[in-house]
Amino acid sequence: MKSKKSPRFWTALVIFSLVGQIAWVVENMYFNVFIYKMFNADENAISAMVSASAIAATLTTVLMGALSDKIGKRKLFICGGYILWGLSIGAFALLRADVITTLFPAVTSAAAVGISLVIILDCVMTFFGSTANDACFNAWLTDSTEEGGRGAAEGINAMMPLVAILAVFGGFMAFDLDKAESWTAIFLIIGIAVTLIGLLGIFLIKDAPHVSKSEGGMFANILYGFKPSVIKANPMLYFALVGFALFGISIQIFMPYLIIYYEKSLQMADYVLIMAPAIIIASVVTALYGRFYDKVGFTKSVFPALATLCLGYLFLFFFKSTLPVFIGSLLMMCGYLSGAAVFGAVIRDCTPIGKAGRFQGLRIVAQVLIPGVVGPAISVAVLKNAPLITNNDGTTSFVPNESIFLAALVAAVVLALFLLLKKFVKQSNAEVQNG
Repeated sequence: MKSKKSPRFWTALVIFSLVGQIAWVVENMYFNVFIYKMFNADENAISAMVSASAIAATLTTVLMGALSDKIGKRKLFICGGYILWGLSIGAFALLRADVITTLFPAVTSAAAVGISLVIILDCVMTFFGSTANDACFNAWLTDSTEEGGRGAAEGINAMMPLVAILAVFGGFMAFDLDKAESWTAIFLIIGIAVTLIGLLGIFLIKDAPHVSKSEGGMFANILYGFKPSVIKANPMLYFALVGFALFGISIQIFMPYLIIYYEKSLQMADYVLIMAPAIIIASVVTALYGRFYDKVGFTKSVFPALATLCLGYLFLFFFKSTLPVFIGSLLMMCGYLSGAAVFGAVIRDCTPIGKAGRFQGLRIVAQVLIPGVVGPAISVAVLKNAPLITNNDGTTSFVPNESIFLAALVAAVVLALFLLLKKFVKQSNAEVQNG
């Protein structure tokens, strides 16, 4: 049964989810801008960075989620992970062309070295972030909520990426992102904030009382979610994971290039002011949509979210002027975050009690690895013949175009067709329960 949660729980949920998402927004949306502006990275370099980070996140979540189940503690990994996560973000302040040239005077291309170092440090940062957030914070959230109330908690959790985008957009307005010193300040500010939240968690986070050390070995915990018997016993969970992967592919086709598209393709120098109202509205919609899931269930909530996402894609594909782009962005963001809330909630509802850590690896495979590898690969193919522009220093950069939204729409349609198979999964689930 659903129980009333304490103010301490809601405070921990909001703070850790928000700050974690701010860090992920900087990585997912601005690392691309960082290497694009500072090191003239092309679409292949951006795709390689996104894919490497997705692989690192997946391996980390599989291992550290299983380890947290083995030890029976989440708080240790959450707090320690956030502290180290913040320190690794701060380390990006050292990745500047002048610093690289000073440290490696023999290199012929500071840009090539810079791109390589960004990708490597991104994977290191992802290890700490995925340990703290993807593996253990998400397992803690599953541990601390019950079926019938997870939609409300997941609605708040799912809206945080948009709130984080708003916070980052607003904060970044004070910086000239064409200057290296601006990025130095940004990485130091975000790094310090994440570290401080990790320290705060020592006093705020409380492990769920029903979570205890798992009896199996570490290797057994890692492989638990991949066992055929577990898959057979939880068909709806794995159906939702596959759906979440398809959903994520659609998002990752366009998301790494979204800001570059606004700024370079649409020439929207004031895109932050245009996007801010869309983000605020979408955040409110997402918070309420989680409660809608609690009332009507998965099927009746996932299709409206997906339809809204697709409508947003159509607006962004066909229109270039400010008002239609605002409408398209609003619809896209509402559909994206509402859909993420629905998938997140149903996966938590279908996760066996007391074994959340062992399933976080599977969740991250669906949410990060598959979308992070497949989505950018599709983008590279779609943008293969994208136009080039000449920068002030004589170098060239590609310009993403509206084709990324059409490709994302196709992926969303494939997801809709897949979701129509749900009735067969229901029948399978009933057969399992009836023995």
